[in-house]
Amino acid sequence: MSHVPGPAPARRSVLLGTAAASAALALPAAAAAPALALSGRPRAGWGVQTGDVTTTSGLVWVRSDRPARMIVETSATGSFRRPRTWRGPLLGPDTDFTGTTALRGLPPGEQVHYRVTLADPDDPRRTGEPVTGTFRTAPARRRQGVRFVWSGDIAGQGWGINPDIGGYRAYEEMRRLDPDFFLCSGDSVYADGPLQPSVTLPDGRVWRNLMTEEKSKVAETLAEYRGNFRYNLLDENVRRFNAQVPAIVQWDDHEVRNNWYPGQILDDARYTEKDVDVLARRSARAFAEYVPIGTLSPGRPGGRVHRVVRHGPLLDVFVLDMRSFRNPNSPGRQADDTEGILGAEQLAWLKRELSRSRAVWKVIASDMPLGLVVPDGATDFEAVAQGDPGAPLGRELQIADLLRYVKHRRITGTVWLTADVHYTSAQHYAPERAAFKDFAPFWEFVSGPLAAGGFPANALDGTFGPDRVFVRAPQRANVSPMESPQYFGEVDIDGGSGELTVRLRAEGDTVLFSRTLQPGRVGQ
Repeated sequence: MSHVPGPAPARRSVLLGTAAASAALALPAAAAAPALALSGRPRAGWGVQTGDVTTTSGLVWVRSDRPARMIVETSATGSFRRPRTWRGPLLGPDTDFTGTTALRGLPPGEQVHYRVTLADPDDPRRTGEPVTGTFRTAPARRRQGVRFVWSGDIAGQGWGINPDIGGYRAYEEMRRLDPDFFLCSGDSVYADGPLQPSVTLPDGRVWRNLMTEEKSKVAETLAEYRGNFRYNLLDENVRRFNAQVPAIVQWDDHEVRNNWYPGQILDDARYTEKDVDVLARRSARAFAEYVPIGTLSPGRPGGRVHRVVRHGPLLDVFVLDMRSFRNPNSPGRQADDTEGILGAEQLAWLKRELSRSRAVWKVIASDMPLGLVVPDGATDFEAVAQGDPGAPLGRELQIADLLRYVKHRRITGTVWLTADVHYTSAQHYAPERAAFKDFAPFWEFVSGPLAAGGFPANALDGTFGPDRVFVRAPQRANVSPMESPQYFGEVDIDGGSGELTVRLRAEGDTVLFSRTLQPGRVGQ
């Protein structure tokens, strides 16, 4: 999402002006830096998370306030009778005192209760207060059905945790729906988006941000990136949500810097480190430390964000990474472009995994939209589309190749979900409306932001024949969450009929749009 960065406030003035905001929220008990912890037992004040949950496995995450051994217990009930114990890693400064424990051999389609205990590594009898959570494993049988929510774009454009409105309220609405999991479609933090203590809105009201030192400037160091991922965990809604709903998380640009691409050298006075590759490595390490992802290991090179998370016989989620392997942003008029937005290797992986999938529905979790024109400056483009409605050029060539493959291999049940553009919409793509015609019809649904500024709807590019069936967007740029509702989507797959229903929701328990798709079809 392109936007004009605002000026960053002085760090000292920011921190002196935020005591009242801090007191207004239920903050983690471990909000102090681990290095300053003096005595007592280890504490897990940042809550717990689970990620990449499948039929028989899942990942559990926690952060300590000091060195500690992570111990996880699981049980079929909240009373923890006859628990199963998992010995986790030793948490220390090399991972910012975070850690993840892999759970395997879990019962399919069941509610799993877990509790995480942190033990003093020198005296295992000294343990902190356990922190509890729960999640459902994916069903082994189709009849159980699947329901999940998705969105993205969190703490963006200067709108952080506002205690006056109860923080990130949309998380509580999503939690009450009791979904099987949450798909976070990228921009999970805004490492390039400093916050100010207060912002005066056009109508004269004042927005107040909860502040931290790391959110007072753009992130450049590993510590600053870690602080950005830690920031959202200050919100009680987020911690409550994380303890109940597993996540499938991908990243996009703002985890590093707006509109970044590999090899980029910044022309931005806010940064002393101009090499984006250096910044991306630091962010990727913090991302791996703070987000439980099965294909990433903190501190170990060679991990990847793109992966398939299999959620029983009804659903496979294909998580894309449109950031790490893309070519530089450009006018996008190349007649030959093998690198594109995915990179050749990731495209081959996606084709292979789609053809192997036996799930009824194949959700393609895309961190950027396909047919919406997202500019990067006056001449370049940030996503796939570049505004030319003719035959595929630039990054469109790679997407055309993929869509052709899906059609000719007769891969059924593909649905594209994304966020990024800070409004909600539904686009139907069909060859009869398109310049490129060798593909089967499909749907793309957009939802967001979850806690960021709202923006007007982007223009459509006619190359793949999109028809905007529904849209809800502000009329001006960077509308605050106090002025416009936040958006998230819900997907409900019926275990009996196999029908997939998408609902685009607005904060306030409002369903804006609903569409039911039939299973077993190459195109919808």
